Amino acid sequence: MAHSSGVVVRVPATSANLGPGFDSLGLALDLHDEVEAALTDTPGARVEVEGEGADELDRGEDHLIVKVMRATFDRMGVPQPAGIRLHCVNRIPHARGLGSSSAAICAGILAARELAAGRGAGRERLPDAEVFALATEIEGHPDNAAPCLSGGLTIAWTDRDGTVRRVRLDPHPDVRPVVLIPAFRLATAEARRLLPASVPHADAAANAGRTALLIAALTQRPEADLLLAATEDRLHQDYRAPAMPRTAELVRRLRAAGVAAVVSGAGPTVLAFTTPETKDSIASEVGNDWHIQSVNVDQTGADVLSPETR
Repeated sequence: MAHSSGVVVRVPATSANLGPGFDSLGLALDLHDEVEAALTDTPGARVEVEGEGADELDRGEDHLIVKVMRATFDRMGVPQPAGIRLHCVNRIPHARGLGSSSAAICAGILAARELAAGRGAGRERLPDAEVFALATEIEGHPDNAAPCLSGGLTIAWTDRDGTVRRVRLDPHPDVRPVVLIPAFRLATAEARRLLPASVPHADAAANAGRTALLIAALTQRPEADLLLAATEDRLHQDYRAPAMPRTAELVRRLRAAGVAAVVSGAGPTVLAFTTPETKDSIASEVGNDWHIQSVNVDQTGADVLSPETR
């Protein structure tokens, strides 16, 4: 089976919203999936999966990364290859609110861009802005794609003409994220169906103020009192609580103990920002059926490597 020299794409987990920053704020975490991709002369796709989803994911053309790669070739005006070979090492939990689908989408776009460049085919190399736009188009919203591609803390928004944009910020080195991952899952689409079409003006105004405060806390003063106030949300978490009552209850208990806890993305994982004053409170409030994992902020974002450096 002849095939092109492959590329390896490493993509981080992400946590979106961060409480008040609904559909706009995101944080990259140092929990990574790795995808090795190559183009082959054998028709069709062949996918090998290790780790998360190994017994569940499609091993052919319906695998998300394969579909994204083919969509990217079409967007670039590159002829479709006969076949695609993938080897995926998945560490990001699926359907837990840690950006696994965005990671797969970003990996597919970047792998296709690199492989197209290696073939010398198509138009000029797909610009980073178009990578972000395509990832947002496929995912449906930009808050996970932005930190996945950029690393760090990101703010994403959409201009009136539909152009998606992002700004990357450096979190303060004392920012200490902890993820609390349950065994149960929740599909993002299910969580979004619970959101109302409109919210009270007072709630929107409260979230605007908290979001501004959260940027200041995460980049300048990650202190327990500021983080707790800054992560208060009125726009989405309470509305989604019926779909994940155990998550909502854990967030309530942690916040009552002074821990700045929020729902990670659409849930059901909980993200907590710990400080020396609050780090011991987590273990006392979390049961054995939650996996507690301290993570660093991923500063790099999605990275393309050679197979030899994997």
